[in-house]
Amino acid sequence: MRAIVQHAYGTPEMLKLETVPTPRYGPDEVLIRVRASSINHADLVYTTGRPLIARLAFGVTRPKAIIRGKDVAGVVEAVGSNVTQFAPGDEIYGELVAGAFAEYAVARVERLALKPANLTFDQAGTVPLAGMTALQGLRDAGAVKPAQSVLINGASGGVGTFAVQIAKALGATVTGVASSRHAALVRRLGADHVIEYENDDFTIGRHRYDVIFDLVGNHSFGALRGVLTRQGTLVLSSGTGGAILGPMLRILRATATRPFVTQTLTLFSQNGTSATLADLRDLIERGEVFPSIDSTHALADTAAALRHFTSHHPAGKISISNDQ
Repeated sequence: MRAIVQHAYGTPEMLKLETVPTPRYGPDEVLIRVRASSINHADLVYTTGRPLIARLAFGVTRPKAIIRGKDVAGVVEAVGSNVTQFAPGDEIYGELVAGAFAEYAVARVERLALKPANLTFDQAGTVPLAGMTALQGLRDAGAVKPAQSVLINGASGGVGTFAVQIAKALGATVTGVASSRHAALVRRLGADHVIEYENDDFTIGRHRYDVIFDLVGNHSFGALRGVLTRQGTLVLSSGTGGAILGPMLRILRATATRPFVTQTLTLFSQNGTSATLADLRDLIERGEVFPSIDSTHALADTAAALRHFTSHHPAGKISISNDQ
């Protein structure tokens, strides 16, 4: 089969289209004929090996898993002997540890679900990681309730475009922070207010928010807490930081601060399941959430897609299609 393979850490040019054996599946796994995937920040971390602390999990000198890609949408080709949830021919979507940038991929069933019926494969392939991050970050970690005021910092990104819609579906009044170039998109997604960060710093405004979902990490804790209500919740889900420790220092600061404040500081890391994907599917099929796609690239052009992700601040998701 064809797959995007990475043998060493470095720039997106490390990603090469090669012919490799079709993966074998075990009794608790399914073999998926991949129709689409998408680019996530995690793919950039895997490719570059930065922050360096991530290599403790991914491989110190070179990647342990050589095929990139976490989001998957496709058709079940075969199932293991213990799998009862799916059958060959089922159209599914979900999140893999790695291996989705390929013609076939193997996955356990815990993070797979039937694909939303109203999405194409290219659309469905952009949903899993970003959509589950947005849903769990707001509904579970943020405990967003109807009529609350919610701010999403990074509203035009892959997670942010889902977060704006999910916050509205939860009944919140939503403020999205984005560039002026993407402000119109954020409004179309349903944001009640849009702050263009080049022209306005939300941390020095007078408004106070019940929940802040921070997807960027470009403001201090003090500044973010200053625009939270006294009992407000700050959900931190940014993967940025230094080249060595990444967001670890930010995480440590939040951990040290939490016991001394009335506000809730939540360090959020997505841990989606089939149930989370099913909840997303319900939102999508009801028309309350829909993926926003910046561009679609063929599997062979994955390196170019990752370069676009790093250098052009895309609006929404970048799709990787096996049908191009």
